[in-house]
Amino acid sequence: MDQINDENAKKLDALISEFVGTGAAYYRRVFAVMMAAPGFKLTLNWAAGLLGPVWFGARGLWSWFLTMLLLETFAYIQIGKGLFGDLGRESRERADSIATTLDLRYQQIKAAEESGSGSLEALKRAAESLEGALLEAQEAASAAQSTGVEYLMGGFILLAIFKLISAGISNWTLEGQFVKWRSDRTMASLFSLPRLCLAAFLSVFVVVLSTVKFAIPDAVKILQTFPTNRNWRLDVGDQVQAAFDWTKTTGRGFFDSVTFGMRTLLDWIEVLLVGTPWPVVALVVIILAYLASGPRVAIFTGAALAYLGLLDFWEKAMTTVALLGAAALISIALGIPLGIYCARRPRVFAIIRPILDFMQSMPSFVYLIPVVAFIGSGKPAGVVATMIFGSPPVIRFTVLGLQQVPEAVREAALAFGATPRYLLWKVDLPLAARTIMAGVNQTILLSLAMVVVASLIGAKGLGEDVLEALQYAAAGQGILAGLAILFCALILDRIVAGKASS
Repeated sequence: MDQINDENAKKLDALISEFVGTGAAYYRRVFAVMMAAPGFKLTLNWAAGLLGPVWFGARGLWSWFLTMLLLETFAYIQIGKGLFGDLGRESRERADSIATTLDLRYQQIKAAEESGSGSLEALKRAAESLEGALLEAQEAASAAQSTGVEYLMGGFILLAIFKLISAGISNWTLEGQFVKWRSDRTMASLFSLPRLCLAAFLSVFVVVLSTVKFAIPDAVKILQTFPTNRNWRLDVGDQVQAAFDWTKTTGRGFFDSVTFGMRTLLDWIEVLLVGTPWPVVALVVIILAYLASGPRVAIFTGAALAYLGLLDFWEKAMTTVALLGAAALISIALGIPLGIYCARRPRVFAIIRPILDFMQSMPSFVYLIPVVAFIGSGKPAGVVATMIFGSPPVIRFTVLGLQQVPEAVREAALAFGATPRYLLWKVDLPLAARTIMAGVNQTILLSLAMVVVASLIGAKGLGEDVLEALQYAAAGQGILAGLAILFCALILDRIVAGKASS
């Protein structure tokens, strides 16, 4: 048994030596203490304390490098302010501003004395007040300038504390890196000279520029504002506008077709929801809620629909649901097939994924600019903007659901002679249905979140009431319209979520 333990200890020492490189004997001793029991063990690595973030960078611990660099930079800024900082700058600028105003008051007082104006006493009182403020600002500037020693001492104390922290956590972080390295040899190891040089360069770059910027703000003008030229933005904006104009002119037929299709679909849905007698619509929705989620949700749905009707939101709520329905139908009809295609072709999904990231990351108001430029304002534009904002989830969830289908199940189906079509419809989609329905639910709710934004470009519905409430500061009406949108969202969420869980 002792022989086995000795062999294991020798293997561990060899691994530690291979991992740390420089200072292997020291780290073998330190790691032995740390591995004796779980948890943090305080050991001081004075080399790490002296080098600070540079040591962490040389060891490949870049997250700790960044943390310690930010802390030490703050300390160096305080030292820089104490050594050569213009600490009374703000108070002195305030004093100069007060002095300028005071000179103007003196001129006004002189003119009032010559003309015998009745405002002379008021001007004198204002001048006396400014004189007091000027004296206070000058005293504050002198007092601030005398605090350089305090900044200097505070900076050195902070730097010593941060160096001590670096010394105390360095071995602990390196031991954690060693544990990961044992199972993944691609992790950073050894004390790398290139990493040392890179960490030293980054540290000097950040510390010097930050210290100069905060201690001597006027020393380097380029640090104040990013070097740019306003004409560049104007030129690029003109080029983008020209591209929009060319696309709009060239694709006029396509955009007209899209607008016609959107308007036709919207008209049919509005006829179904708005033109149908309201008791019929309410009864169908309540029955759907009951079948999907049970009696409690059906009762809530009835109460929510009563709220919409009694407070005169019924027609606008149905218009909103029509717009939402058109956008959601198009998103789902295009998103699920595209998700199926991407799930079977990872290279295609690698191209589609950045586009989906862009669609989800771009602020919703920005969508309105190209939509209005190409399609114009009104309900079709609102459908397109809503569709762009809400379609990514159904695509992502479809890909995710199909990728999570167990490979063993697919292989078993193929072994029994399943065709690709049978495999898709009878194996993949049923097993991925729950995940795909979750994506459908997210698409519907994200589409509903665009209701207020779409009202900015002429899309009617409940968003129009919220927008008017914002314009006229009608808080009560805005809250009521917001609750109407909330109830629509909850009804749709419960129905779709119930179907997804069934």
